[in-house]
Amino acid sequence: MNLSGNVAQLYQQLEGDLGRVEERLKAALTCEHKELQDAAMHLLSAGGKRLRPVFVLLAGTFGDYDFEQLSRVAVGLELIHMASLVHDDVIDDASTRRGTPTVKFLYGNRMSMYTGDFIFAQSLQVLTSIQDHTFHEILSKAIHRMTLGEIEQIKDLYNLNQSVRHYLHRIRRKTAFLIEMSCVLGAHATNTKKAHRNALRRFGYFAGMAFQITDDLLDLTSTKERLGKPVGSDLRQGNITLPVLLALREKKIGDELRNLISPDMSEDAVESAIHLIKSSTGLLNAQKLADLYLIKASESLAMLPATSARLSLAALATYIGKREH
Repeated sequence: MNLSGNVAQLYQQLEGDLGRVEERLKAALTCEHKELQDAAMHLLSAGGKRLRPVFVLLAGTFGDYDFEQLSRVAVGLELIHMASLVHDDVIDDASTRRGTPTVKFLYGNRMSMYTGDFIFAQSLQVLTSIQDHTFHEILSKAIHRMTLGEIEQIKDLYNLNQSVRHYLHRIRRKTAFLIEMSCVLGAHATNTKKAHRNALRRFGYFAGMAFQITDDLLDLTSTKERLGKPVGSDLRQGNITLPVLLALREKKIGDELRNLISPDMSEDAVESAIHLIKSSTGLLNAQKLADLYLIKASESLAMLPATSARLSLAALATYIGKREH
């Protein structure tokens, strides 16, 4: 995991608590069914940035920091994220993630779906240990919205006529909302002041939106080695992302690009489509929107006390928008 200086330092500072979160993730995925456990552990061992646990822990510092309570939130939300990755890989027919074979590739569709369901069930088991009605009300709404976002993405495959507003609505549900909830529930778990919770909610929303748009950009501009999957995977799978939508609006290339994108795209068609998108202003304008969300995320932090945690959140926001994978 290549991280910029400030963010790498942050991960070092949180190393102790993040290490304990990692151990609790392993414990949560232990079960009597060996193949199910192996599949779940395979996903866990593939690594990841653990951004959601980091957001939970940092948000918790603005209240009465309680690692035991925060660790339940961090583990539960990361398990929800992991479950969604397994299901995504089945839907997308993905063979690699983060440079390693997916659970779907190694174990097949049926076992992958059971693995995702198992991980999700384990997340609920961890989170139900938190005795707080408001917490569970917030959480249930988040899961509901995430599910709707996933369904909307499936419905919108190869939909070249969707609006930018519709796209933004979908990615908020599918991606940004869980990051937003990581900040909100981390703050809620430590009795953070309402004004600070609201600031963290706004930060999480804006950072989450920038995160997904940056992902969409990297899918077209990065390399297979950095992504851990083929460049243009979203196009191949019919996921019409912001840079593509913006490129489709351009008169010079819109019709040509539209004719290339279809469920039976050849590799030559994918490469031609990427070339057209890169020749348009789609990438630039998508980057501008991601940057705008990051500015708004940073502005949201002004409502928080000037602590090292606030500086860390600002560094994470910068990393989200400038990362290379």
